[in-house]
Amino acid sequence: MIPRWLKFAVPVLAVLAIVAWSCIFEVDQTDQVVLTQFGRPVGKPVTKAGLHPKLPWQTANYFEKRIMAWDGRPDQIATRDKKYIWVDTTARWRIANPLLFMERVGTLQTAQSRLDGIIDSVVRDNVSENDLVEIVRSKGWEEARQEFLQSGVPEPAVSGPGYEKPSDDYKLLKGREKITRDMVADASKLISEFGMQLVDIRITRINYVESVRNSVYQRMVSERKRIAAQYRSEGQGEKAAILGQMDLELAKLTSRAYRQSQEIRGKADAQVTKIFGDAYSRDPEFFSLYKTLNLYGDFNNNSSFLLSTDSDVFKYLKGAGKQPSVTKPSTR
Repeated sequence: MIPRWLKFAVPVLAVLAIVAWSCIFEVDQTDQVVLTQFGRPVGKPVTKAGLHPKLPWQTANYFEKRIMAWDGRPDQIATRDKKYIWVDTTARWRIANPLLFMERVGTLQTAQSRLDGIIDSVVRDNVSENDLVEIVRSKGWEEARQEFLQSGVPEPAVSGPGYEKPSDDYKLLKGREKITRDMVADASKLISEFGMQLVDIRITRINYVESVRNSVYQRMVSERKRIAAQYRSEGQGEKAAILGQMDLELAKLTSRAYRQSQEIRGKADAQVTKIFGDAYSRDPEFFSLYKTLNLYGDFNNNSSFLLSTDSDVFKYLKGAGKQPSVTKPSTR
């Protein structure tokens, strides 16, 4: 049989356990807690991780302690120089004062809505107060541009209807980095009263509006074609120069070879003439006979000559059958 005191002890212990459990709460490393009593905040926010005591009728309200992301929607904005562009931004923020955040904002959904209005307004104001080149470029652009041009690659065209290319001596007044810092400073003044802290704002994308984009693409294609045609023209010029140099070298070699061949031929002709002269001087009568016989051999059936019988050509034919006179060869 169960003792009577034990029947009362079990419920009492259970109630005490429930009360003890309701008197503590756990705080994670990623959370911060604000205690409320009957709907009103009590004490300071708890940000240290671990177990903490509270009264049973108090409620622990948890808030995120980590940095959270905010992604805005792309918006069409006109810059100071009247260029209509799409600007897409993102931001990072955190709950700096959970007590103030709970009193003035309440939930993360409400916080996102507040950020939408504040950051979109700040981005629009800063973009409309600066030229497009200021939003696109940052400090150090000129150094990077000079290195790019020194590599031999022409600067790519970024243009559109009504676009005026900045002069080479254009100096940035702010630049993209400084403009985003101004956005953070302006937005921080507005959201600090909600217990939030803005960590950073970044422009993720800048693009022309649809009405301008196609025209920009066409101009970019035309610019690429112009550069390609320039490269082809320079290549043809180099080709013509190389072929011209080759023809010049070939003409020099041909001229030098022709001159050498003529010199060799002239020396050979001189040597032949000398040999004929020596032979002629040794026996002129035999040489005359040899040349005459060669002349007879050159005649053919189609040859026609009108010669008298006293011609020297027939002098050896006239003496045919006679005893030729013997001429002693020269003893030289």
